Amino acid sequence: MTLAAPRIDKPNLARRLAAEALGTALLLAAVVGSGIMAERLAHDAALALLCNTLATGAMLFVLIMLFADVSGAHFNPAVTLVRLLSRGISLRTAAGYGLAQIAGGIAGVWLAHAMFGEALFAFGVKARGGFGQDLSEGVATFGLILTIAGTATRKTETVAAAVGLYILGAYWFTASTSFANPAVTFARALTPSFAGIRPLDAPAFIAAQCGGAILAWIAAGFLFPSSSRQTQ
Repeated sequence: MTLAAPRIDKPNLARRLAAEALGTALLLAAVVGSGIMAERLAHDAALALLCNTLATGAMLFVLIMLFADVSGAHFNPAVTLVRLLSRGISLRTAAGYGLAQIAGGIAGVWLAHAMFGEALFAFGVKARGGFGQDLSEGVATFGLILTIAGTATRKTETVAAAVGLYILGAYWFTASTSFANPAVTFARALTPSFAGIRPLDAPAFIAAQCGGAILAWIAAGFLFPSSSRQTQ
């Protein structure tokens, strides 16, 4: 989920798409799998959410460190959209990233279901509709993109830690528990588990996430002009 360009031997597109698909799959396996585990063991909504939060933040740090030098570690169409707007990625590559992220996210949900003995094919049942939830997704994504933009010129370790900690915090200060990612939202509409969302509520989340990302891109161009130039 970094805005920086890959820094080693310019990986070809196939490797970059594979990294985006695999990274997003592992991210969703962590989100959904930890949600199922927490719900089975905790029997308390707040404790289950805390467990889910810690697993997600930790996995984000690891995945960004693992794949930043291959694909830039987006794992998120909102991040890819900002890179496209900043002219840091071509339209063809951005489209490929988006498809890889969505496919990887679905695979990650199925993997989590398989590990925990759940039905592979299912739909979310958790209601997450309403203005407050949708606004939360706009705010969550705005903050995520601003976090990435503000740390983009620093070391990968800094970006990875900032993103992981931001999501850790945003899980708790947003009413929606901070999906902040259209691919994650789409994939989580395919699980009836603790981490799921009703398919009916997903489109508004995705629209809010894209809107928040664009607003953050505009704000970052004003606040961090050197970082904006770095991403072009």
